[in-house]
Amino acid sequence: MAPLAHRLAAAPAWLRRAIACLAGATGALALPPLGLFPALVVAMTVAVWLLDAERLRRAGAGMLRPSLITGWWFGFGYFVAGLWWLGAAFLVEADEFAWALPLGVIGLPALLALFPAAGFALAGWLWRPYPGRILAFAGALGLCDYLRGVLFTGFPWNTWGMALGAHLPTAQIASVVGLYGLGVLAVAIAAAPAALDIDWRAAARRARTCALLPPLLAAATLAALFIYGEMRIPAGPAATVSGVKLRVAQPGITQDTAVFNWENREKILNHYVRLTEGAGVAPLATSGVTHVFWPESAFPFLLADSPDALRVIGDMLPPGAVLVTGAARGEGNTPGGRPERYYNSMQVVDHAGRIVDFYDKSRLVPFGEYLPFGGVLDALGLRQFVHVPGGFTAGRPGGGLTVPGLPPVTPLICYEAIFPGHGAPRRREGVIVNVTNDGWFGDTPGPWQHFAQARLRAIESGLPLIRAANTGISAVLDPWGRTVAMLPPGETGFIDSALPQAISTTIYTRLGNFFFAFLLIFCFSLSAPSLKLGGRRHGRQDVRS
Repeated sequence: MAPLAHRLAAAPAWLRRAIACLAGATGALALPPLGLFPALVVAMTVAVWLLDAERLRRAGAGMLRPSLITGWWFGFGYFVAGLWWLGAAFLVEADEFAWALPLGVIGLPALLALFPAAGFALAGWLWRPYPGRILAFAGALGLCDYLRGVLFTGFPWNTWGMALGAHLPTAQIASVVGLYGLGVLAVAIAAAPAALDIDWRAAARRARTCALLPPLLAAATLAALFIYGEMRIPAGPAATVSGVKLRVAQPGITQDTAVFNWENREKILNHYVRLTEGAGVAPLATSGVTHVFWPESAFPFLLADSPDALRVIGDMLPPGAVLVTGAARGEGNTPGGRPERYYNSMQVVDHAGRIVDFYDKSRLVPFGEYLPFGGVLDALGLRQFVHVPGGFTAGRPGGGLTVPGLPPVTPLICYEAIFPGHGAPRRREGVIVNVTNDGWFGDTPGPWQHFAQARLRAIESGLPLIRAANTGISAVLDPWGRTVAMLPPGETGFIDSALPQAISTTIYTRLGNFFFAFLLIFCFSLSAPSLKLGGRRHGRQDVRS
């Protein structure tokens, strides 16, 4: 087979697993904010060589178990390096949650690594010593990444496709193939250089041609994606919706209970109002602003039950203007006088201080907003990060939001922005409104990764995006994902912007994951010749660890 694969096959098992873990961690450098796509090339190339090594050691069905183990170590390294910043949330209230920090930083990556492990195992089952194995590898990892996004409530954070989605030109193809199709392309392109691992001095001309073909096709595909993206993005600014002017506030309020609590409710509300009014900078009353946006979980109280707060908000808004804000909402009453159910909501308040519409978050964050197996874990004294009795209740999936003066709104509260197609309308007009609170994660890669995934929703759907984040990144994006206005993490202030118009309904919006499925069929069918060529039995290599 190949010189480097032979060396890996001869290496002890612990070293191969360490290399797999290190390769996975290297691949995480391709994610925002670094966006180093060559790091994914290194990671996926090494991954193919590791599977080549396992084939040298074990043929046929004997590859399933070692491939699974290799894939788990690769995934574990990738997710630890890509999600270590989750540990910051456990330190916001360190006295209560610091003990659980290893569960978030080590435990979650260990669970998520089961999906690339399954992808490696499927690829190992299909593995043959021919270039088609690279497509089988891309299809297997792409399929298992999709399953990670839909099974057990789904968690499509840092999918392989974000290595291409981190860059505006290469992200444009998501308007056709979506996030998961982007992942198949990313893996296929990044893994292609693995075909170069042959003995060039001893190889016949045909073998050399076969080795050169995958990386050349990968380079051509990457260039084609870049050219397509550059051609799709117009040279000039997007057209705007007439009569609409946005103001997005970024308050920068600390999330610990010493600051964000009931006792500080007036102080917090006044901070929002003073910031939004923009006195001395761009006074709200004379700015022409028609729509104000505040982030998720803006208040430590139920807005609907606080007529004084609604009156203050109404007094702040110019005539005809509205506020779109994150705010908890309660329903029903217990004998003790508190609501039976709480919802993490996005609410619309008009200049008369009335709540005219709301949307309840339907995809809740496990352990953050509710406890899975709540009865059992509650009995053990555990609770979710958000201080809500019993946790939040999920709202109705697919719900929309009516905001006077805006096109139809697709509301996305925080975590919902990572799910492709979540709540997206199948129509031309519209706007995505994403309110979030990434203040739990401080100055880490987390807010940048979240922003990049929200941006991809705009590209997939062809809709502009309005994003209000407590500590950043707040922004207004056009339907190609270009930044119209933005506040970086850690900065307190506001941005004013016109609202970009939506563009024609994208192929992804119309057809969903059709082209993702096509790419899977393409990968597995083009790897079929390698199955036929490799159909004869291969003896076990005399290589031992």
